[in-house]
Amino acid sequence: MKVPVIAPSVLAANFSRLAEAEAAIDASGAEWTHLDVMDGHFVPNLTFGPKMVSDLRPLSSSVFDVHLMVDNPGDFIALFANAGADYITFHIEAAVHAHRLIGAIRDLGKKPGISIVPSTPVSFIEELLPDLDLVLVMTVNPGFGGQALIPGCLEKAKSLARIRDERGLSFLISVDGGINAKTAEKAREAGVDVMVAGEAFFKAQDKKALVALLKGCTP
Repeated sequence: MKVPVIAPSVLAANFSRLAEAEAAIDASGAEWTHLDVMDGHFVPNLTFGPKMVSDLRPLSSSVFDVHLMVDNPGDFIALFANAGADYITFHIEAAVHAHRLIGAIRDLGKKPGISIVPSTPVSFIEELLPDLDLVLVMTVNPGFGGQALIPGCLEKAKSLARIRDERGLSFLISVDGGINAKTAEKAREAGVDVMVAGEAFFKAQDKKALVALLKGCTP
């Protein structure tokens, strides 16, 4: 079983202490930082813009994984690419011209990803898979942290892993929502490459131990 990358989500951090939150991510052994950008339209919550990403960027060597939960994602790609994103993921449900958005992300030297909400089937994005570096499977309905994982969503991760193997593709599979010490094992069994962890990470007393546990690296 592969050892997944862990991507703590700053959505669950104290927004008045984000520099400390990023330092905690770096010290924990987590490789990525997940940054949820919400516009109050595609999802009912609001979070932050590109300035926050650009302010955090010099503080960390972490891979910055920007997740655009926004309408009209094409309006945001260059802003977050210039702010320091490494991966930029948009929702297929918000995209009219997905191929164009993928190309725009690549043209800016970034890695493109697509996310699907729990009600969207894998078949909806299957023809795009050869063009992607990341597929983000939402395992909760997007917009707020602290929700319980929807178990059936892990079947999508399994389907994606099977398609990837059958077609010789190389995109990463990420899951976001309800990841904690209890659900991580099932996510690993589903073949995921990246686990986004929010409240479980920032509420943990020993973040390094939690990251090891999520990875399945503890005895």
